Amino acid sequence: MSFIRQYLSDVISGVKSLLTGMRLTGKYFIKHKETNITQQYPDNRQELFAGLPDRFRGEVVMSHDDNNEHACTGCTACELACPNGTIKIVTKFDMTPEGKKKKAIDKFVYHLELCTMCNLCIEACPTSAIKMAQNFEHSVFDRRDLTKVLNKPGSKVREGVE
Repeated sequence: MSFIRQYLSDVISGVKSLLTGMRLTGKYFIKHKETNITQQYPDNRQELFAGLPDRFRGEVVMSHDDNNEHACTGCTACELACPNGTIKIVTKFDMTPEGKKKKAIDKFVYHLELCTMCNLCIEACPTSAIKMAQNFEHSVFDRRDLTKVLNKPGSKVREGVE
């Protein structure tokens, strides 16, 4: 008999909870009939970009200045810090005017489809060459489009960056 009593108590509690939620929904339906509470994504794109917090992590980017120079020295600290192999740095050796070999970046390959947006690569970079951008629209039809080369063609290391 106590089993039936407990069952009925649970049913009554569930119905009470349902009616409480429906009361709130009904209030919004009656009072805010003309106001759109739910916004559709493509229509509110400008509001989304304006309302993103400063700490939002969208994707890794490498900033270049007007002379097509960047601050990445090819130290591979970001590659080592990445927990799942999202970043692959291909380096080459350039000759300095003094005749010494100097390590330089050839390609900075970033696999967006593998990235967990953990920010560990940004923290590990000693020259702050890479940062997290606020891009959030990454839908593509071909997965190969999510593999990006971050350094621009013909770019070089900015003077004074070691």
